[in-house]
Amino acid sequence: MKDSKSALKIKQLISVFLIIMTLGTYIGLFRTNEREIQISKFETKKEVEKLEEEQQIIEIAQEKSYEREIKVTSRSEANRNKNENEIPQAVVKYKKIEEITISRDMDLTIRCGISREDFIKLMQNMKVDYSGFFAKNAGIIYDLCEKYEINEIFFCGLIAAESGWNIASSHRNTHNYISMMSSKGLIKYSSDEEGLEAATKLLHNKYLTKGGSCYSGKTLSAIQKRFCPNSNTWVGLVFGCMKQVVK
Repeated sequence: MKDSKSALKIKQLISVFLIIMTLGTYIGLFRTNEREIQISKFETKKEVEKLEEEQQIIEIAQEKSYEREIKVTSRSEANRNKNENEIPQAVVKYKKIEEITISRDMDLTIRCGISREDFIKLMQNMKVDYSGFFAKNAGIIYDLCEKYEINEIFFCGLIAAESGWNIASSHRNTHNYISMMSSKGLIKYSSDEEGLEAATKLLHNKYLTKGGSCYSGKTLSAIQKRFCPNSNTWVGLVFGCMKQVVK
């Protein structure tokens, strides 16, 4: 009887032991799984954070790109508007040298119509420029006639009529080429450019502009009335020199 009880007790102990072992195994597996789940969650969280960070970087980059695009577009529109509002400059159409026309009754405030380059070429090829004065000062003459609205051919003809094609020494020494006078004689200037500007300014302000103290009109005969009133040959002399300029 005792043996039977002992055997039963041993069986019970073994059963309890097996149950404990089984429970231990389950608990161990559960803890392992729990750790694995936690690790998995942690790694997943890191990946999510990394993805979110990358997405944020992409969004920032896109925003900056969009801002740059807006700025470029705005500048482009501003430039387009600026260009649209600009008034196109008129294209100047110059005459050829051989197309220059002159007459005794021409308006002396109207330019001859050729380009600066062609005017310089005209002066350089002018056979009666014995002293080289006109070729040397061609650019200055053109610019001053443009500034003071004087016909270049008339101005050169006037210089030739007053100073001669060789340029008289008295005119050369004073840089006074159209006989501008004071109580002491020919007015003296310090350079060709100063003397030529004084001449064109005088013609424009006093002789060729309405209201000027010597204004009688814009033709040779009108200027002669006040510029050289006692000469009957002045108009013919100046016009003859003008014809030699364009010959």
